[in-house]
Amino acid sequence: MRRPATALAACVVAIATTLVACGSDEDSRHNAVAVGGQFEFVAPGGQTDIRYPVEERKQIMNFSGESLTEPEQEIQLSDFAGEVVVLNSWGQWCAPCRAEVDDLQIVHEYMQENGIGTVLGINVRDYNPEISRDFVHDNGVTYPSLYDPPFRTAAALGGIPSSVVPTTVILDKQHRPATVFLRSITHDELKEEVDRIAAES
Repeated sequence: MRRPATALAACVVAIATTLVACGSDEDSRHNAVAVGGQFEFVAPGGQTDIRYPVEERKQIMNFSGESLTEPEQEIQLSDFAGEVVVLNSWGQWCAPCRAEVDDLQIVHEYMQENGIGTVLGINVRDYNPEISRDFVHDNGVTYPSLYDPPFRTAAALGGIPSSVVPTTVILDKQHRPATVFLRSITHDELKEEVDRIAAES
């Protein structure tokens, strides 16, 4: 069910307040690295659903960071070369994120079963990774997530607003942003977008 605009606005305000409260010393302990890219994010007229025609798409930076569930492992976007990738910023503190996690898991399983690609989470503003890992375990989440509390990977996404969580970015097979949702999503609408992008030549 889509939430009213007033609820979305209230969520964004609450998140922005949380961001101000986070200290830079804590941020500096967790680093995601982004290299290269030409994409610059713009939300025309404040839209929450943005779709980019193939001829207008641009590359994002390749990025890497530690795995949330396997801290000794590094995850890179380039690990998924040639695949459609659904990037989703989330935090266990975020009510819309908790509401959509089952939808993302459904889409991830669908993408894996059909050889399309993967969902890749970006865990932000959670400074106790054990709580995030418990959330992942309790909800049966099998798709990977980067552990990136300060959301440094936002730099790789051309200025995607780090204050809006959740945000979902669907990358085409060349890892160019094709669709951006600055709101929570359902599995039906996400699958529709994934199928459309996967079918592109």
